[in-house]
Amino acid sequence: MRLRLLIAALALCATLCAALAQGAKTASEATHALQAAPVVRYRLDAGRSMFAVRAFAGGVLWFKGHDHLVAARDFDGEASLTPGAVNPASLSLNVRAASLAETRDVFTEQQKQIINKELREIVLEPDKYPEITFRSTGVEAKAVGGVFKVKLTGDLTLHGVTRRVTIPADVTVSGRDLRARGEFHIERSDFKVKATSAFHGTIRVRDKLKVMFDIVGHQI
Repeated sequence: MRLRLLIAALALCATLCAALAQGAKTASEATHALQAAPVVRYRLDAGRSMFAVRAFAGGVLWFKGHDHLVAARDFDGEASLTPGAVNPASLSLNVRAASLAETRDVFTEQQKQIINKELREIVLEPDKYPEITFRSTGVEAKAVGGVFKVKLTGDLTLHGVTRRVTIPADVTVSGRDLRARGEFHIERSDFKVKATSAFHGTIRVRDKLKVMFDIVGHQI
């Protein structure tokens, strides 16, 4: 009787050990597959994307002024992410400073020409600082209803000054396309960007700027 019990106990131990070993192997294979998942790269499509800065009117007579919406017409970049996991992920963006121009219909064409001239000569100085760039250094993400809620931390270089910023974005992937939408704020003075003014300084651009983007990328 004791011999039978001993044999049964040994058989049970063998079965448990085999199950544990198989479970460990399966977990290891799953982890390896996740780690080995290839990073997918996307090239940004400026023709289907938007990158713009909203500058708010300020000063004593701010109510008589109009906010500015300055959009970039020439930019490129690359994004990458890991399917199903997001990380590792990255974003690089290069905007030609000379391509930024006023877009709001509240201004006449003549007024837009004046504003764009001031953008080039006073504000952005593209001859000295030809590019505005962003390079991500870290990414946090969580999936919410088919959308990745992402926080991109990285270095933004504007007017020759680099500052660390955090950018929230909603990222979706459809077929071979990636789309990222979001907005964030920066302080103009942090980047030593001068403000334009009108009517002897009674209307001027405020320090806080809102940066908005809707970026589409195609899988490379």
